[in-house]
Amino acid sequence: MSQFKYELIKEDKYTHARLGRIYTPHGIIETPIFMPVGTQATVKAMTPEELKEIGAQIILSNTYHLYLRPGHNLVKKAGGLHSFMHWDRPILTDSGGFQVFSQANLREISEDGVYFKSYLDGSRHFIGPEKAMEIENALGADIIMCFDECTPYPAEKEYVRKSSDMTINWAKRCKSSNQRPDDQALFGILQGGLYKDIRIENAKRMVDLDFPGYSIGGLSVGEPKDIMLDTLANVEEYIPKNKPRYLMGVGSPDLLIEGAIRGVDMFDCVLPTRIARNGSVFTSHGKLVVRNAKYAQDFSPLDSECDCYVCRNYTRAYIRHLFNAGEILAARLASYHNLYFLIKLMSRMREAIKTDSLLDFRKEFFAKYGYQL
Repeated sequence: MSQFKYELIKEDKYTHARLGRIYTPHGIIETPIFMPVGTQATVKAMTPEELKEIGAQIILSNTYHLYLRPGHNLVKKAGGLHSFMHWDRPILTDSGGFQVFSQANLREISEDGVYFKSYLDGSRHFIGPEKAMEIENALGADIIMCFDECTPYPAEKEYVRKSSDMTINWAKRCKSSNQRPDDQALFGILQGGLYKDIRIENAKRMVDLDFPGYSIGGLSVGEPKDIMLDTLANVEEYIPKNKPRYLMGVGSPDLLIEGAIRGVDMFDCVLPTRIARNGSVFTSHGKLVVRNAKYAQDFSPLDSECDCYVCRNYTRAYIRHLFNAGEILAARLASYHNLYFLIKLMSRMREAIKTDSLLDFRKEFFAKYGYQL
């Protein structure tokens, strides 16, 4: 019997936002949730203990990268990803599809799967639905993804239609080859580019396959924000209310709020840690580039309204100095703060959904941050 369950606790009165819980073998996840990304079995610059400190309930890791290095069989020998990386809370792994398809000049697609060259050493590899399941079963994450073709943007309609059909066929093959359905919940991934009719048809066909959850893929790949949000709204109504919805690759504060308003439960993105390593941080009043010269003598915290460990103990001037000196601690402190900021944002959103005040929350947050409504 499956150890995975989604519980819908409450729907916001004025939007499609939902308050929920996801039950997994490694714990409960309160939704809507932001998931820090640990591509190589580590969230860059963060220890598992620090992730727990900031309230991370689940992290994401990358099938493609772990398959190439250190290899899924090694991770399996170590007792699975949880044991290997010393993380005892839930983990989600993607299928590797996005990474494979990102390397347009290094891959060949067929109905069987994808041949590609390793970005590490140029060696030739093959991943299809069955291989993706073999890798993900070996890694042992609580939530795993079907292998899909991430449709590029822009793309011709006929190409997108064929790609959508292939994603459905691959989803069927993934489902039949998942060896651990009881302790690894396999999500179907909705594709269809930005074509409303293909998106809706794809969503209906994927839902007919009856997965325990659904990911919305092929968005946040360069398309305008309003088109992305319209596409999201178009498919949301076709996903059953008793299943979690996961919007892949979205992590800016505005889109976390807009996504939740449109019924999304789960988000992930490398954005907070990536921009942190470049010296950019989220604050209540907008993004701040702390390495800029104007902060050289600024002895205030990164964000005066933030109560994270970094903002309680360090100043903008000190963190700027660390970046200019090339110190590793700079990336650590900025990453800690950015992840805390997003995880706290999700917590505040959950409270707003409880009181049916998410639209008011968005208005206040956007006005302070500097976003246009």
